[in-house]
Amino acid sequence: MNRSRWFPKHAPLLIALSAAFTATAWADPPHNLILFVPDGLRSQIVDEARAPAMARLRAEGVDFGNSHSLFPTFTTANASAFATGHKLGDTGDFSNLIYTGVRVLAANATVSPFLESDPVLREVNGQFGGNYLDEVSVVAAARAMGFGTALIGKLGPAVIFDLAALTLDPNASGDGTLVIDDTTGTIGQEAPLSVAWKAAFAEAKVAQVAPARGDNGNSGDATHPGTLVPNLAQQQYFLEAALKVALPHFAKSGKPFVLVFWSRDPDGTQHNQGDSFHSLDPGINGPTSLAAIRNADGALELIEATLRRLGLYDNTNIIVAADHGFSTIQKTGTDSPSAAATYKDVKSGELPVGFLALDLYADLRNADAHLKLFDPDSAYRAIDSTAGVHPLRGSGLIGTDADHPQVIVVANGGSDLIYIPSEPPVWQKSAQAPTGKRSEAQHRSDRALAERIVNSLLKHDYVSGIFIDTNRFGPLAGALSVEDIGLAGHAVTPHPDIVVSFASKLIAGCKLGASLCTEEVADTVLVEGQGMHGSFSRADTWNFMAARGPDFRRGFVDELPASNADVGTTMAHLLGLTLPSNGTLKGRVLTEALRAGASQAPTLSVPPPLESKPGVGGLKTVLKIQVLGDQIYIDAAGIPGRTVGLDEQ
Repeated sequence: MNRSRWFPKHAPLLIALSAAFTATAWADPPHNLILFVPDGLRSQIVDEARAPAMARLRAEGVDFGNSHSLFPTFTTANASAFATGHKLGDTGDFSNLIYTGVRVLAANATVSPFLESDPVLREVNGQFGGNYLDEVSVVAAARAMGFGTALIGKLGPAVIFDLAALTLDPNASGDGTLVIDDTTGTIGQEAPLSVAWKAAFAEAKVAQVAPARGDNGNSGDATHPGTLVPNLAQQQYFLEAALKVALPHFAKSGKPFVLVFWSRDPDGTQHNQGDSFHSLDPGINGPTSLAAIRNADGALELIEATLRRLGLYDNTNIIVAADHGFSTIQKTGTDSPSAAATYKDVKSGELPVGFLALDLYADLRNADAHLKLFDPDSAYRAIDSTAGVHPLRGSGLIGTDADHPQVIVVANGGSDLIYIPSEPPVWQKSAQAPTGKRSEAQHRSDRALAERIVNSLLKHDYVSGIFIDTNRFGPLAGALSVEDIGLAGHAVTPHPDIVVSFASKLIAGCKLGASLCTEEVADTVLVEGQGMHGSFSRADTWNFMAARGPDFRRGFVDELPASNADVGTTMAHLLGLTLPSNGTLKGRVLTEALRAGASQAPTLSVPPPLESKPGVGGLKTVLKIQVLGDQIYIDAAGIPGRTVGLDEQ
């Protein structure tokens, strides 16, 4: 790409911020800030019995009961929103797996890499100008201003808060941002530690090598259940890094600090739990998942206790925000032709991973027998779907040539991304292709292909919600625009042309409430009964969110909608940072929740749902929203009768 590297591009800003700190030395320093992310924690699961520390923080501080994850409701996507305060159309982190347009060597040369990897993020950064998000992060700006900065926890989302840490010179002077994740101490893969941070670990007698997840990383398979233990060993190490190294180091320095602690639990355990093997009961409400919630809650409690011991508690704002909600996986009872085939690694009658790619390929091949389905995660081999073979990780390339596919399906879980590449690619503008535009005939061909794909998707009962790039294809019956859901912005990564959300419904007999009793179809290697997210159901969009500290109101229930992009924007506000923006899809400052907030709360409106024109079978995509000023918050979206939270009042 013809783009400058990230550091040179943003160096003037960071140098200016650093100079401002040196000159003023904070006559009135901002308060410290901790963002605690309990990955995959559902809002309504938190109470005094299951998660007492979080329930107490919510009661004493601000209860954001109308919270929203960004769709697609995946981890790295929402990490990008926390990190920058921008929505996904600007950050380009559209899901945990995205199409990069270039083979990523760190991910076995696939074009659809899984972003929860430091080596992958390092390489993808290089492909997109040194910062694939193309926005300045709050933590990077805070570091430049002289704050102490540390990112501790789950591999992938942790380092997204300061991507420059991936290429840190370990011999450079100063602390730099501390990054501790799964690969810490794994030479060549980790975000390196500075000399100062290595010394701090040595002084505290804390190891500089992170442990593996152990059995918690065991997802099982079609014939063996997954884990029965939460992420205890790894969480303990992350806590030692935070409690024995980072926080004492910050206390000793006397400088304000920003700490992000990203707890893999309950997400990782809910994904892999073996309590509900091929069964929807108890699903992700079983004892192993509840133990994972307690694991995350205990980590927060220990962080608070350490703040008190170090004399930092009264001067520290704590925001607790999950990246997304969660659902139990449903893989039976659909009309997918792929479920009728026999696979050696799939239980009979269950959907295989890659069912969307398989079904779409079968439909498109009816019109063009020359088409093949290639697996980007298995050396780009052609898949013989009649022989009971599915894509290794679900993603597939449809065309006559793996290097120039007509359609790319990137499987993610509760939703999938579909790309229709153009020649030359519209996201790569160069001297040889100054506009990236296609001829009128090519445009008509692209639109016809997009329409065939939408019509194919609408034929299947596992689909609930289709969103297309209307700027490229124009409107199509049965689908709404990606612009309607904040996915059409200034992102430098390839924009998905079609986004598909899968169906969800209430689990029969579950009495815990809709957001805790949801099953969803998921394009994943995991089996029915385990956990997944990514859909547009309210179970997946309703994340836990609360805050407490010197800048937040006390005992306040915030009934206005809030999103993860709002959290990022509010973090910058609390730290006194004004960040430049390449994109315009920014969250708002949650002023109503702040002690020094607006005297009059913004006006909330709940307009009628947005609806597409009916498509095949009279089906339409519907969007249920709340509007606050220029911000739109989406509760749920999909086809009526197929999405939890869309039809219920």
